[in-house]
Amino acid sequence: DPTVEDRMVIGVQTFTDEIQLINPLQEGEFIIIKDDPNAHDWYCAEIRKVLADRIEVNYYTTITPPLERYAESNQGQKRRRLKDATFLRTWCLDRGTGLPTTTPPTSVHSVNQCLKQFVFLAELISVQPKPQGDDLVITKDQIENALNGKSPEAIIIRTLPNLADKLSMKYSHSNPPYLDENTAQFIRESGIQHLLIDLPSVDKEHDEGKLLAHKAFWNVTNVITLNNDARLNCTITELIFVANEVEDGNYLLNLQIASFENDASPSKPVLYKINP
Repeated sequence: DPTVEDRMVIGVQTFTDEIQLINPLQEGEFIIIKDDPNAHDWYCAEIRKVLADRIEVNYYTTITPPLERYAESNQGQKRRRLKDATFLRTWCLDRGTGLPTTTPPTSVHSVNQCLKQFVFLAELISVQPKPQGDDLVITKDQIENALNGKSPEAIIIRTLPNLADKLSMKYSHSNPPYLDENTAQFIRESGIQHLLIDLPSVDKEHDEGKLLAHKAFWNVTNVITLNNDARLNCTITELIFVANEVEDGNYLLNLQIASFENDASPSKPVLYKINP
C-alpha cells in the first residue's frame, strides 16, 4: 500500500493477535488470503474493515490466465504476468451463494445517489461519555439535555476530553466510546438527518455485527429485504475532529463528499459560524 510509509512486504503468515500487534493490517490495504487455513485456493482482497477478532474484505478477481508451468517459472516471469493482470471488484449475490460477478449489485445504496443536499443547519454539542461496566457510552439523556428541545438537520458530537491525540489515535482493540441504541433512536426521532461524531464508530467496536446504533439511526429493521421506511437520505460521518476553539452552538454545515458510487465516501465537513 503506497499510502502507508515504510510498509514492508512480509511472507505467508496466519492472522494472529501477535502478528496484528507487530505488523497491523490497514483498512484499504490489498492482501492475498485463504478462506480457511486448510483451503487450496488463494484470493486477492481489499481490507474493508479491521475488527477486534476478524477482518471484512472486498474480493477481487481477474480473467488473466495463470502461467503455464508456474512452479518452474522464474520470479521475473511471475512478476510480468502479475503486472499484466487486471483485477476487478467481485460480488457473489444471493448472500454469497450465487455466481461471482463484477457488476455491482443493485441493492448497494450509493451515498452519491442518496445525498442530494449538502448544506444544513447543524448543532455542535460536547458530551463526556459515561462509564457503563467496561464501556464508555453516550446516553440518550446527554443528547437530549444538550439539544434542549432543538431539532437541527444535523448534529455534531464532540466527545470530552477533546485532546489533540484524536488526530492520530489508533483505535483498534481499544474499545472506544459509542452511542447506545436508545441514543441513536432519539436522534432519529428528533428528525435529525445527519450525525457527525469524532469516534471511529457510533457502535461498539466488538458487537458481533449487530450495529444497533447504525440501524436505529437509519431506521433499518430488515437487512435482508430493506424496509421501505429506512432513512436512505440520512448520513453518519465518523472520525471528525472539532478543535476546542470552536464553541458549541448553531452552525451551517457544508457536508462535502467524493462522488463515489458506493455506500460510503470520504468526506470533508466544514462548519460556518452563523452571526446573530
